[in-house]
Amino acid sequence: MTDTAAHPLESVRAEFPFLDYAAQRPQLAYLDNAATTQKPRCVLDSLVDQYVTANSNVGRGFYELSRRATGHYEQARATVRRILNAAHDEEIVFTRGTTDATNLLAETFAARIVGPGDDVVVSGMEHNSNLLPWRRLCERQGATLRVVPTAAGRPVQPDALAAELSPRTRLVAVTHVSNVLGTVNPVRDLVRVAHERGVPVVVDGAQAVPHLPVDVRDIGADFYCFSGHKVYGPMGSGVLYGRRDLLVDLPPYQVGGGTVKGVSHDAPVSYVPVPARLEAGTPDIPAAVALATALTWLEGLGREAVRAHDAHLVRYAVQELGAIDRVRVIGDPATDPAGIVSIAVDGLHPYDVGGHLDQHGIAVRSGVHCASTFLDDLGLIGTVRISFAVYSTVAEIDRVVAALRTVRAGEWTTHHPGVRFR
Repeated sequence: MTDTAAHPLESVRAEFPFLDYAAQRPQLAYLDNAATTQKPRCVLDSLVDQYVTANSNVGRGFYELSRRATGHYEQARATVRRILNAAHDEEIVFTRGTTDATNLLAETFAARIVGPGDDVVVSGMEHNSNLLPWRRLCERQGATLRVVPTAAGRPVQPDALAAELSPRTRLVAVTHVSNVLGTVNPVRDLVRVAHERGVPVVVDGAQAVPHLPVDVRDIGADFYCFSGHKVYGPMGSGVLYGRRDLLVDLPPYQVGGGTVKGVSHDAPVSYVPVPARLEAGTPDIPAAVALATALTWLEGLGREAVRAHDAHLVRYAVQELGAIDRVRVIGDPATDPAGIVSIAVDGLHPYDVGGHLDQHGIAVRSGVHCASTFLDDLGLIGTVRISFAVYSTVAEIDRVVAALRTVRAGEWTTHHPGVRFR
């Protein structure tokens, strides 16, 4: 059944040109928003405007156009700082996304503090972007990667984290929201536990920023990173927040243009302060400006309205999907909804389920979601992930339910037994 009650966010669909295009294909229900979101017109306009009216490099030219580009870029940094409630503009480093940010930290900050015999602690539900950089670091440094168990996909508990910390723990890395199940971790409490033992914390906020208000000072994390394309911004954009006292001494992640005060053939190189020291070369200026536009636009919708919309869709989906034979909702997404519902269909590979939904004009993600270790712990070969955005609707969930009910008609066959898909 459909919910005909008006919702405060229904009008936002008109702001997404992609949805007009999707309606003609025939109508596409795009429900893979945890992978990437579509872009509102203001973000697309921002990209074009930057190229048309201010296309110049930043911090290098002594002419008006370059100053304009620099002003836009630094204003974007100030906007991100304000929305995250960071203390200083220079605590915001523009990156290519969460993966880029965690690799930056592994190669600069963590490489200086992790040595032979030390350990790095991660949760069992991490995306590869917040797992593999630390695993590779440990392999290189002769350290140990310790994993906090995650019971049935429930939130990581502070006492479970404390049990994995040792006198040799040098870093904790944890996701704010699971990209597989939408589980919201109590990151403020986890940070407190780590800090009580003098251990710095990196938080992967890729799935949190689109759905939750994020206050980095309230959370207390030493570092917090997210990707722009998951929060209605451009591909290839992202943010690393870091406490100023920790960023200030970091060596460059990459070296080249924009990172040095001056270079000679024989004298030591003198690098510029952060954040420019960590943003080597020509940055993607239009992407940074458009990312700030996206965050401002999202704030304008009202965080309470976004949370209410998420809760409405997730709980409706859990209710309707859970009533279908052979369909299991994984985890407990309805308790603290964050825009994700993962399901398994007994007897069918998730790739086949995703293919079946695709035949019905429904786009979802199927497989292990770049988190195969987490799926192993859950005893699953994969899931079908349905993920929502501010433009998602109850009617789209009804289409998923109707398509899944056709399993009774024997429409599906399993083509990929035992095969894992990313």
